[in-house]
Amino acid sequence: MTQANAFSGSLFMVVAPSGAGKSTLVNALLAQEPAIKLSISTTTRAPRPGETHGKQYYFTSAEDFVARAAAGEFLEWAEVHGNYYGTSRIMVEQQMKTGTDILLEIDWQGARQVKKQFPQAAGIFILPPSIAALEERLNKRATDEPHVITRRLLAAGGEIAHAPEFEYAIINEEFSVALSELSAIVRAARCRFAQQAARNASLFAQLGIHAE
Repeated sequence: MTQANAFSGSLFMVVAPSGAGKSTLVNALLAQEPAIKLSISTTTRAPRPGETHGKQYYFTSAEDFVARAAAGEFLEWAEVHGNYYGTSRIMVEQQMKTGTDILLEIDWQGARQVKKQFPQAAGIFILPPSIAALEERLNKRATDEPHVITRRLLAAGGEIAHAPEFEYAIINEEFSVALSELSAIVRAARCRFAQQAARNASLFAQLGIHAE
């Protein structure tokens, strides 16, 4: 198991049903908190036009992915529509050791996998103010056919049922309030004893404070 006091950075997992505004909140948080980096997933699917290795995804072969998964190199991984997607544990840990906070935009299944390996990861679930509001947002996006929206709404209920597995819940009714709450969680996590001890090792030693 990874020891919390080995890292001066924090790990955040943001989960939400489709239409709850997760990506908009995450993008706004990243814009105002430059010390946080969005984790880049590894995938076996072919790059789409305009995608660059190391920017949108790390692209690799199925054989390489399966071998790395078997070796325990991923914090979480899944097969989606015949392709593998995963979060590199090695890359995440390397960045956290240098004090970088890492944010994962994943689903509840992925978050559950991460928690098993990284129990100190902060889980944040974004909730809509109501199912009606969720439906309205999905319709406003105008990117899906009506039957797809219906399917997303049905799936949302199953996803929301896993919200109790997370430490934090943010109700995204007013965007500015939700963003402020998300930012507050990040700042509080940076003040956890383990992160402060790793980030300020010499001061803690000078003060005679020893991490458990």
